[in-house]
Amino acid sequence: MRGAIGPRAASKAQETLLTTTRAPYSTLAVRFEDGADHLTLNRPEQLNAINSVMLDELRMYFSGLRDDDRVRVVVLRGAGRHFCAGLDLKDPANLPGTVPATMNLQRRLSELVVLMRRCPQPIVALINGAASGGGFALALAADIRFAADDARMNVAMARIGLTGCDLGISYHLPRAVGVSNAAELMMGGRFVDAQRALRMGLVSEVVPRDGLDQVASLMLSDMLQMSPLGLRLTKDALNMSQDAGSLEAAIAMEDRQQALCIGAFMKEGVASFLEKRPPDYTDANLQA
Repeated sequence: MRGAIGPRAASKAQETLLTTTRAPYSTLAVRFEDGADHLTLNRPEQLNAINSVMLDELRMYFSGLRDDDRVRVVVLRGAGRHFCAGLDLKDPANLPGTVPATMNLQRRLSELVVLMRRCPQPIVALINGAASGGGFALALAADIRFAADDARMNVAMARIGLTGCDLGISYHLPRAVGVSNAAELMMGGRFVDAQRALRMGLVSEVVPRDGLDQVASLMLSDMLQMSPLGLRLTKDALNMSQDAGSLEAAIAMEDRQQALCIGAFMKEGVASFLEKRPPDYTDANLQA
């Protein structure tokens, strides 16, 4: 019928609408493409340090992801030469003068990390240059980390009179690299370079700086071959299994997740595998 819009055309229109109706950001750049948000920390002249505006905008962005079914993956990176230099110590708002005000700032910062872990979309961090302090915490809150060969990471707060336990680092870092390696980095704030980070299991791969886009593209291609629900539930299960009380508890969760996906997605997944084509998990195809 003349003027009818097919499922794929409607999908593209929705993607365009999502891109154009995003809240305007002054410290972030967000580009939506083929199911993924490319989120860039965009204060390159300040080494992407987190000021009060960026903190508010990051919290706003990650808060909005829970109900955003169009975005299936988030790719996080920093503009310019560095990923993120941590908290912007030149912003007066980041240096409150009282204990209550300090606690309020601390909670706002730490809640950002919780929002990153709670959002259903997997987060892929592309780390180049420095990822220090709060920047390191953002990288640790990602699900997958790729590093450029010039990447350097450290627990910077340990070097300015604070503890090395901040913004979820004491939770995420030992789980990523083991307690001894985590203690080494947290008790003194020494830097770890990209190659050692790879050996420690802190990052999945190290590539030349101009190769980050390619490694991210390959990872996205694999992730987007999964069913939408399957990908989200995989992040959920990984989060929960790290603190599961037993093998039986983890397996019970896995069984329920598979039961949710089998009826909805397995027929198309098996068909695409046998026919050697990409799966089509659109509603129209699944209901056919």
